[in-house]
Amino acid sequence: MKSIADLLNEQPFFREFSPEAQALIAGCAFNVHFADDQRILTEGGEADHFYVLRSGRVAIEVDDPRRGPLVIETIGPGEILGVSWLLPPYTWTFDARAVEPTSAISIDGACLRGKCEEDPVLGYEFFKRFAGLFHERLHASRLQLLDLYRHDEPSRGQAPRGFTSSKTGKRP
Repeated sequence: MKSIADLLNEQPFFREFSPEAQALIAGCAFNVHFADDQRILTEGGEADHFYVLRSGRVAIEVDDPRRGPLVIETIGPGEILGVSWLLPPYTWTFDARAVEPTSAISIDGACLRGKCEEDPVLGYEFFKRFAGLFHERLHASRLQLLDLYRHDEPSRGQAPRGFTSSKTGKRP
């Protein structure tokens, strides 16, 4: 049976970390399994961990009151689920659910943040890698919004249906 450190070493995200760093990270990790259609993250919930997917697929979603859940991105083996554990206020900004049976390594965010505080080199490596994930998720969200509003077909110069100004709460 493989150790958590061995399983982390098999994941692209962790391969470049030293064996010592992988051992530190493994000290904060354990295996988890999710059933088909099981909710994994809920927007606004406490982001106290993140996942490295080993098998299965997970849909990252945002709830649209008019249309229901909108899939922003679907991720699979080797990918990271959950970036909100890294920055305060440590709350999920999206929902996520398994779209098929999924196995993952769960990493305790508070434990890992503590280890990153103690080892700034480790912390910097994590921050660099997660900055790339933030960028990817932001890009995926942007593309989904463009696709969503393309179907609303507003006239030129008008905001899409359902769009309101963040300052006034009214349609521009």
